[in-house]
Amino acid sequence: MPAMPREPEAFAEQVAFMLKRLQPGHAIDLVGPRELVVDGRRLDLDNLYRLVNHDPDRGLEIVEHYLDQLFAGDGLHLSSVAFDFARPRIMPRIQPETIFRHLSREQVAHVPYVNDTVVVFVIDLPQMTVSVTTEQMIRWGVTADELDELSRKNLNGYAPELEMQIVQSREGGKAAIVAQQDGYDAARLLMNNLYNRLAPQLGGNFYVATPARDMFVAMSGGPHPFVERLKGRIVHDYRRLPYPITCDLFYVTRDGVAGTKAA
Repeated sequence: MPAMPREPEAFAEQVAFMLKRLQPGHAIDLVGPRELVVDGRRLDLDNLYRLVNHDPDRGLEIVEHYLDQLFAGDGLHLSSVAFDFARPRIMPRIQPETIFRHLSREQVAHVPYVNDTVVVFVIDLPQMTVSVTTEQMIRWGVTADELDELSRKNLNGYAPELEMQIVQSREGGKAAIVAQQDGYDAARLLMNNLYNRLAPQLGGNFYVATPARDMFVAMSGGPHPFVERLKGRIVHDYRRLPYPITCDLFYVTRDGVAGTKAA
């Protein structure tokens, strides 16, 4: 049996090709290294990619089963799922405003955020994550702000024993790194207890960099050479990593998170 490609972009291209062959009546676009838009709805292939890499000999079989399930009731048809089912599975993700080049702003449940980003919501399932639509939000009788609050609560409990690596720089600054690689590293910026957890270790107010979905680096507010050096690295990571978000820093205080993007 032929194997699925191991390279992320080629993997997504192959899944898109198989999906177009199985479902020629649907609009399918490849918009990222492991991300499709199917009939205007974002479909994250990251969980599927991990499953195939865990058992590459059964890769084609795993993908075919996934695509069958996608149109059999627990994938794209999640549009009719009850809120009680979705409630504990709704998670937040930070996305750049540029996602609306591929998606309709009116169809995607989201709230505006700082640094030209938005917070979108996904239903997290074992084999896939599917974006929450405004149609679902209206049918459930909830607002985007209520989804934001719920998703942050779910995020707080997603990995309660979250580990952060604290490192000391040669300039005297400190950084805290999260590398769970579960699709929600950057989203940890939205954790309700982030300031109380990191401020004592980083000396008060601090910056957070989320150049891509799977990167979170918090850093002390100084010294200046330390912050500037890390900002250079963040720009590099933003340009090279999949699922880019922003190269601008977020400023975290006791009162909340502010953007640092220049006007």
